[in-house]
Amino acid sequence: MNRREISEAVGPLGWRLVLGAVYTEVLAPSMADAASAAGHAVHAVGADASQHLSVDIRGDRAVLRLRTRDAHAVTERDLELAREVSQALAGHGFETTTGRVAVQAIEIAIDALDIGAVRPFWKAVTGYIDETPAEPGVADLNAGLVDPFDRGPAIWFQQMDAPRPQRNRIHLDIDVPHDAAQARVDAALAAGGILLSDRVAPRFWVLADTEGNEACICTWQGRD
Repeated sequence: MNRREISEAVGPLGWRLVLGAVYTEVLAPSMADAASAAGHAVHAVGADASQHLSVDIRGDRAVLRLRTRDAHAVTERDLELAREVSQALAGHGFETTTGRVAVQAIEIAIDALDIGAVRPFWKAVTGYIDETPAEPGVADLNAGLVDPFDRGPAIWFQQMDAPRPQRNRIHLDIDVPHDAAQARVDAALAAGGILLSDRVAPRFWVLADTEGNEACICTWQGRD
């Protein structure tokens, strides 16, 4: 499946594809209700829960994430589970939705002249592990680093072609649902941000604050 197929499959269910996983949130009047919704989701996934589902419970919502752990990608099984979870929650009076900002993922991009030299430091200092390589069994020094417990943002490395001491060396990538990206860009510009490039939008927009510190608003679109 490509990204468009995944997005179109889960969109009508109230889920969104963001950075290699599908997410939804279930709004609830209390943490107890959010925990109850999460419990219904876990029950719907059943024995597959530890392989596919992760849940973040807050005071007013549960954020659900589906991704096949061993494949490090969204699979057909995740799409089936999204349907089953949505149906189970609806049966208990809960709705899956992406109407607020809880559904997003953040990456940290580090610009480096010698990625092989700086990458081990970032791996050690964060306690992160190597991202699964695109080609199994083949080491890739340019591969990203990920939190083994899926708590913190992923880190990836961008090759520099020349020193840039006058410019920030780290920028944030904020991955959002494809149909929320333009509103996020508009809000950033309205808050005083600067649009540096929309050349490859909607894959990503490059923005900066008034001092030149950069952030990219990213979606799945344009990546297949």
